[in-house]
Amino acid sequence: MRIIQLIDSLDAGGAERMAVSYANALADIIEFSGLVTTRKEGALLHQIHPKVSYLFLKKSKKIDIESLLRLRSFVLKNKITHIHAHSTSFFLAFLLKSILPSVKLIWHYHYGNNQTLSKNRVLIFRIVMPFFSGVIAVNQNLKYWIENNLKSKTVIYLPNFPIKDNTVVKNTIIKGIKGKQIVSLANLREDKNHFLLLEVAQKLKESHSEWTFHLIGKDFDDNYSKQIKSLILDFNLSKNVFLYGSKQDVENILNQASIAILTSQSEGLPVALLEYGLYKKAVVVTSVGEIPSIVKARQNGFIVDADRPDLFYKYLVALIENDNMRKDFGETLFNTIQANYTAESVMKKYINWLQAH
Repeated sequence: MRIIQLIDSLDAGGAERMAVSYANALADIIEFSGLVTTRKEGALLHQIHPKVSYLFLKKSKKIDIESLLRLRSFVLKNKITHIHAHSTSFFLAFLLKSILPSVKLIWHYHYGNNQTLSKNRVLIFRIVMPFFSGVIAVNQNLKYWIENNLKSKTVIYLPNFPIKDNTVVKNTIIKGIKGKQIVSLANLREDKNHFLLLEVAQKLKESHSEWTFHLIGKDFDDNYSKQIKSLILDFNLSKNVFLYGSKQDVENILNQASIAILTSQSEGLPVALLEYGLYKKAVVVTSVGEIPSIVKARQNGFIVDADRPDLFYKYLVALIENDNMRKDFGETLFNTIQANYTAESVMKKYINWLQAH
């Protein structure tokens, strides 16, 4: 098989990281693995494996004929058999199929909150779906939704997976007191619900003021971002909550932290959680998306409904006050990830599924 991953940007988001991870993982196990970025490069560019063939299309508008023809040339030149389109790049893949019918299309559906999709977006999905050989969903609920709403019969749930990258320069030093730092890996987007984090931070400031929160993730400089920064000032949390923007040295950052959290109100299967497990972090997370299939309450972490800041705070304090619990939860979560969410296990299922369709 000769497969390219298609993604709109290389910013450090979950879908983008999985596109790079798939390309890198496939580089050693199939004849040809490529990665094509449509609109924008970004921080993940430097994480692409040397064996992966890379192309940047510089697409500047929704229907960009020049970019489409460059993609067609790349596909023909490298005798590509499958295009694996991630998230919104599905439409460009669909356009290519219209002028190059022989190529097979796979769509990787990363949306966590499909319930908020507009009717027009769902209609577009239904129109293009017959042109795709199959769909990959990032959690079981999405799989059922795709089958029922998009009428696609060839749908598989494949979990995301974390990959260590030893080439990243370790240059981020998080602030605060060593051993009393809490990390959140989440881009500043509404579905990540940083307002819950700030509400918990307010409570923790009163009871454990020496503990600090460290928010790692892209700042889009939009209204949501401005609200977060405004609330940090309003709640007098400038010495308790720190923003770092997008960072690549995740392992380095997590090794400095004692606890890791996710406050999302919707998710697929967050790569951040898998990385928390990979680096043996004790976690408090919200019960959304595929998270409950990974985190089992009081076994390998704490899990709480997204609208319960009081309970989130309670569980966070429990971890803060119990070093042994933090260590035990981290080890157990690591074992969970190693048993079920490795690149090797996912790639085996992926290749078998492609060969069957």
